Amino acid sequence: MASFWHDLPREGKLLISVVVFEFIGTGLVLPFWVVYLHEVRGFGLDTVGVLLAVLPLAGMISSLAAGPAIDRLGPRAIQVLTLVLAISGQCVMAFAATLPLAVLGMTLTGASFGLGWPSWQSLVASVVPSAIRQRYFGLNFTLLNLGIGIGGVVGGIVVDVERTWTFQLMYLGDALSYALPLVVLLVPLRHVGGPVPSTHEEGTPSVGYLGVLRRPAMPLMVALSFVLAFVGYGQLNSGMPAFARSISEVSTRGLGWAFAANTVVIVLIQLVVLQRIEGRRRTRVVMVMAVVWGVAWLLLGLSGLVPGTAGATLLVAACASVFALGETLFQPTMPAMTNDLAPDDLRGRYNAITAGSFQLGSIVAPVVAGLFIDRNLGAGFIATLLLGLVVLVLMVRRLESQITPEVNGIRSADVEPAPKVPVPGVPEPASSAATATASPH
Repeated sequence: MASFWHDLPREGKLLISVVVFEFIGTGLVLPFWVVYLHEVRGFGLDTVGVLLAVLPLAGMISSLAAGPAIDRLGPRAIQVLTLVLAISGQCVMAFAATLPLAVLGMTLTGASFGLGWPSWQSLVASVVPSAIRQRYFGLNFTLLNLGIGIGGVVGGIVVDVERTWTFQLMYLGDALSYALPLVVLLVPLRHVGGPVPSTHEEGTPSVGYLGVLRRPAMPLMVALSFVLAFVGYGQLNSGMPAFARSISEVSTRGLGWAFAANTVVIVLIQLVVLQRIEGRRRTRVVMVMAVVWGVAWLLLGLSGLVPGTAGATLLVAACASVFALGETLFQPTMPAMTNDLAPDDLRGRYNAITAGSFQLGSIVAPVVAGLFIDRNLGAGFIATLLLGLVVLVLMVRRLESQITPEVNGIRSADVEPAPKVPVPGVPEPASSAATATASPH
């Protein structure tokens, strides 16, 4: 980490220095969306389900609009818009006593999610060198989860369903947490993240999303983003809680401890994992992640065999903890691969199309989970996730043959040169200091 911090440009240090503060605000409200909308604002659970679906839907639409905007205006401008939308959305949610206001707040918040992912990744890629980008994404994920964990603890202490103002305070606090990153982008980082001149000849049409999909490895990268969301994060946020409550009969408090364990594991081991995966093929790391997530979903399935017991609660917590190990493998690798694959002038489109696919997977995941769990088909649900992970591994193996070693995390300095075999009658090449001086390396 000392060498990483030394090599990190000043702009990268400023970006990463505000992560904890920003995500403390996220942690204030993240565990309480359903509680706030249903128990405080009085919306029916069916209506709450639709409102929660607005988040990824708005995110998917805005992420696709983000790509061309990032490439034309630069990632910093779109990230500024992201923060403004996030502040507006949380302020609206604080006073969302009616359905139209709740829809508006969810739409603004979801749009900020969709714009935020591709613009932030593109901004990071514009200021952080490729050689340390993987470590940057991993450290950022650690700080992100630390902030969410702190915010979740504070929110749990403050909120009270009998006092609406406590929830309003949390949403306004979340809005306030975006102010510092906004100031950083508007003042000390105002000179970075501008548009990159196009490499295309004048008069030729610009490359759209179909053009991006025709580029090497991109169809697989987009499909991978969908599958990763469907068998991973989409189920952690929807399928796992639904399975734990309906089939394993775990209490809400037990479910809360499971999510807390997930965050703690990430904070404790992410830096260790970063050190272990440095210089290894990113595709192989993703394959290991698939195996780890498979173990997590098996643990969730086992919890359904002992419903309503302490064992079920422990198994669900173990599921969330093992899943966290997979997250520490995923977060540094996939964003780094996408941005090493992307040319500078199309980075926004590359990040946006993978983000849109990820959002689509997040929309489909709770629908499929609900169909299985509502019919008490827990074994079928787990089997579907395991089958999805097998498909993911096969896709990653194919991807490995379509990307360069550099995109896959293997730098030229990490590859040992082939041993020289002396050939009779052929003199050895000179290895003098003069030869070394003449080398451009």
